[in-house]
Amino acid sequence: MYNDQKVIVVMPAFNAAKTLKKTHDEVLAQEIVDLVIVVDDSSSDQTVSIANSLPRTIVHPHPYNLGYGGNQKSCYRIALDHGGDIIIMIHPDYQYTPQLIPAMASMIGNGLYHCVLGSRILGGYALKGGMPIWKYIANRFLTLTENVLTGAKLSEYHTGYRAFSGQLIRQLPLERNSDDFLFDNQILAQILWLGYTIAEVSCPTKYFPEASSINFSRSTRYGIGCLATAFQFRLAKMGLMRFNLFS
Repeated sequence: MYNDQKVIVVMPAFNAAKTLKKTHDEVLAQEIVDLVIVVDDSSSDQTVSIANSLPRTIVHPHPYNLGYGGNQKSCYRIALDHGGDIIIMIHPDYQYTPQLIPAMASMIGNGLYHCVLGSRILGGYALKGGMPIWKYIANRFLTLTENVLTGAKLSEYHTGYRAFSGQLIRQLPLERNSDDFLFDNQILAQILWLGYTIAEVSCPTKYFPEASSINFSRSTRYGIGCLATAFQFRLAKMGLMRFNLFS
């Protein structure tokens, strides 16, 4: 608990057998965490059996692959069902350090923000941690364009380390979002649409063979989707068009 608020960590998992326990152990080392929820998206490895052996953990396996966005929808729905006041999403691939959980939870638990991102860009950790240069350049271009179109001033929109208040999650029309990687971008656009300020903390990251990543082709589709979302946001704000994502 943090300030009498229940802290739940959600992990959208897919073939994460090699890194799940290590990530989970470090998550539970943060004493404020009440519960961990692992949603497995029909992995072909031992992710589910390993998750079932972990303490203070609810495991929800999908019978078939719903996609990264579909996985997150399950994560947040289950976290709300279990009374999550502060919900933190971290990938189980050990790319992001769970040691930032108390800092992110405190920013929400003290009523300062309803959304906090762990940024790989702040502090220059992205390239130091091994982010491929082409991904770094794409990240910077997309972020600049998205900031111009949304009016925000984020260092990046593409981190997989996020904390939300349960109050905020309940307001978001998550089911209208993509079931693929674009979900990550759409949820931030919806939060900005509702007028919330998104906070960021500097987050060290590590890139290694076991860390999850998407290939160039899917990254390209994701980038195009991010730009489309940002343009839709601007057109809707200007009252020129209406989009289901922001109704």
